[in-house]
Amino acid sequence: MNKTLLACTLLLGGSAVAHADPLSAWNDTAAKQSIEQWVQNATKEGSATFIPQDKRYVVFDNDGTLWPEAPLTFQIQFIVDEIKRQAPEHPEWKKDPLINAVLTNDLKTVAKAGDKGLIKLLTMTHTGITTEEFDKRVADWLVSHKDKRFGCSYDQMGYQPMRQLLDYLRDNGFKTWIISGGGIDFMRVMSQKMYGIPPEQVVGSFALGEFSLTDNGTQIRKTMNGAFNDDAANKPVAIHLFMGQRPVAAFGNSDGDLQMLQYTAANPDYKTFGLLVHHTDAEREYAYDSHPPASGKLVNALTEAKAKGWTVVDMKQDWKTVFDPAVCKVK
Repeated sequence: MNKTLLACTLLLGGSAVAHADPLSAWNDTAAKQSIEQWVQNATKEGSATFIPQDKRYVVFDNDGTLWPEAPLTFQIQFIVDEIKRQAPEHPEWKKDPLINAVLTNDLKTVAKAGDKGLIKLLTMTHTGITTEEFDKRVADWLVSHKDKRFGCSYDQMGYQPMRQLLDYLRDNGFKTWIISGGGIDFMRVMSQKMYGIPPEQVVGSFALGEFSLTDNGTQIRKTMNGAFNDDAANKPVAIHLFMGQRPVAAFGNSDGDLQMLQYTAANPDYKTFGLLVHHTDAEREYAYDSHPPASGKLVNALTEAKAKGWTVVDMKQDWKTVFDPAVCKVK
């Protein structure tokens, strides 16, 4: 290759990199355009819509917004698998109708147990152990289990368009947080790897641990004391408690995220942005709104989105891909 041709190749190659689309997994529809326009306006110094970098806090729900929540949320699937793992050591569990329903995959009976049943299962699988032991159990589960439909490890199933969006926002000076109903310790095991979000920027449902001195140092044991469910109206409370800042953008997918979007939209100082992921793609993921297979009903928030001008992402129309094929090769 002569020098002139080499120079042109390098120049064109550099230009291609420089103009690479940071949101390449999105189709060029109104949803993508609304994101780009808001970011451009928020980062343009001197404009009326400029947001100083130290105020660029944005919040994301997790289940159904950054990864799937159907047919079960990943944490509930972890609970089911963890009970099955421990069951051989506890033959007495079979006498318990709720536990027996878990062991026989009778999820309808589990669902009928409601919040009381869920708390019981959470207590069995999330308490009485140290935080280090819990982290190890989650990490081991991620290695040993795969999603039954897609055949990928659960930590490979972050939505590619949303992962790109997180990177795009951070590249433009925004600080990304997770505010989710999922367990705070459960999500923190994988948030850095999956989304580039460090543990200290992950807020979820939690309970107070118990600190103690040990022969080897110190430990914190997980309990259900002071349990806080980080969902619906509790999300703005958690944002205030952990962030101490009112966000300038909020991203969710369900009525459980409505108050978080309302709280963000009411920011008196800046032009904010709200986005809802609408699950409309039964072929590549799932399709639901008023009748979700597990959680994440989208009715009231969808109505308010139209009234408030929030962006609604039609997963089938607005996303080129759902999962990154280089990470999750769907079977």
